Amino acid sequence: MVAGRFKSLLVAGFSVFFLIFSGVVKAQEKEAEKPAGKTVVFNANEVIFGHVLDAYEFHFFSYKGSNGKVHEVSIPLPVILYSPRRGWDVFMSSRFEHGESDYRGYKAAGNKIIAVNEAGTPDPSVKFYDISLTRNVVQMMLSLALLVFLMIQIAGKYKTGVGMHSAPTGFQNAIEPVITFVRDEVAIPNLGKKSSKYLPYLLTVFFFILINNIFGLVPGLANVSGNIAFTAVLGIISFIVITVSGNKHYWSHIFNPPVPAGINVLMVVVEVIGIFTKPFALIIRLFANMLAGHIIIICLVSLIFIFGGISRGVGWGFSPVSIAFSVFIYLIEVLVIFIQAFIFTNLTAVFIGQAIEDPHNHAEDEHNDPVIL
Repeated sequence: MVAGRFKSLLVAGFSVFFLIFSGVVKAQEKEAEKPAGKTVVFNANEVIFGHVLDAYEFHFFSYKGSNGKVHEVSIPLPVILYSPRRGWDVFMSSRFEHGESDYRGYKAAGNKIIAVNEAGTPDPSVKFYDISLTRNVVQMMLSLALLVFLMIQIAGKYKTGVGMHSAPTGFQNAIEPVITFVRDEVAIPNLGKKSSKYLPYLLTVFFFILINNIFGLVPGLANVSGNIAFTAVLGIISFIVITVSGNKHYWSHIFNPPVPAGINVLMVVVEVIGIFTKPFALIIRLFANMLAGHIIIICLVSLIFIFGGISRGVGWGFSPVSIAFSVFIYLIEVLVIFIQAFIFTNLTAVFIGQAIEDPHNHAEDEHNDPVIL
């Protein structure tokens, strides 16, 4: 909770900061726009959104060669487009030369692809479908492959008796306590005797989110968990599991709540809305927390270049402060990636537990309640 509030405060602070300094940066851009030798000005918005949004390549860094030309170090990804007029087009994103040129009637504009005509200008009359393997998609595939590989390897050890009749070995030592923790602290307390039925799903969600969170901390890789589409799919899947698991008591409590008849209709509306707010809470919580941490780190590093644009001495002087805070937030993010995977899994278990909960016998509960003297 404290870490979440601290990050929210920092996000608000940096938002105000960039609003204040936006005029300075724009003034530098206008001053730099000279006919001979335009000076490249640091664009904080481009850096921030270029990192948190999806892209058609894994971009690591840029450097200026001896000839003065800027070179991009990146891994291009396959671009797959279909247009009813033009048909299929499959090529690597490097054909766009980082947005500098068009290819086969298409051009990269930021983190999107647009259709262009022969003159290279946008052509809105061309409709097409983009099913490219973007970095978010590729990284999710890699995360899924890693998850399946690790779990199959560990399951194979258990089948041979390792971890059952002898001490666990290798990576099994690290995974087994986590599985036990999810089972004993998440599944059993919330699901009771039906915990074994839902434990495979809870473990899959936990490790899938955790692996993507860890990948998101690696420079150059995508922050998949900070993408609303990723969290939305996870939330929708949890919504389906919760809805399908709902028993007769769960649905009767929603459509026939135990309240006076005068407010029965109002409570039904509230309960129906509650069905959809549960997955919405899962979606927004994971998305916002994972996105905020990355934005804070990039903002802290960007301050070096923003101050450097004002004065080279100020930029160098602020560098130690910026780096120190960046490392501090990065260490907090290492903790947050585990916490957010746990919270998403735990809330999912809580919501499923509410859906499969049996009706209480209030008379029996009162009889069994201890008397406090």
